[in-house]
Amino acid sequence: MDWPHDIDTEYDEADFGASVGLGDRPALLVIDLINAFTDPTTRLGADVTDVLEQTERLLTTFREHDLPRYFTTVAFEDSYGDAGRFIEKVPALKELRLGTEAVEVDERIAPVDDERVILKKYASAFFGTDLATELTTDRVDTLVLAGVTTSGCVRATAVDSLQHGYRTIVPADAVGDRADGPHRANLFDIDAKYGDVVTTDAVLNHLSHDV
Repeated sequence: MDWPHDIDTEYDEADFGASVGLGDRPALLVIDLINAFTDPTTRLGADVTDVLEQTERLLTTFREHDLPRYFTTVAFEDSYGDAGRFIEKVPALKELRLGTEAVEVDERIAPVDDERVILKKYASAFFGTDLATELTTDRVDTLVLAGVTTSGCVRATAVDSLQHGYRTIVPADAVGDRADGPHRANLFDIDAKYGDVVTTDAVLNHLSHDV
């Protein structure tokens, strides 16, 4: 990514933003590319066609190399008793009810075979889920994150990925947000402190040559 020169220089001089790179056993985590978020006519949605296209490329390559793939969705019970204060802060989340089409993964990048869809209640894919256990079982050392939103669930998952000891890779063109400002600001922060912000092409090239 190209950042404003003065900010980029200031962070570089302070020793922020070193590259962690991909490890020996990367996994792809597709975050919340569900109908409620990919349909721009919903209160939660936006046009993320480009994100879906890049995510599909990543999925194809990870499948070809038989590397782990996981998906996440967010869904709540009819009582919303499992939504805590989250539903108070973002009332639009009431659209995300268990068992509805809104919380199904977009059919354009739908899971196949034994690919799991991990149910979460909050932003991070790690919080309150068994993702960490599954990653350990699959001997994963690197998480490649795709999906939405950059400023919300992608960022929260990137922070927790680092804190759980994983190399964290975020292809900038495979994640998206409702507005460009939060998208770019959070990519900058992730790249400075939590993981490597790269391109989908860079990830695919690495997998093609090194896996």
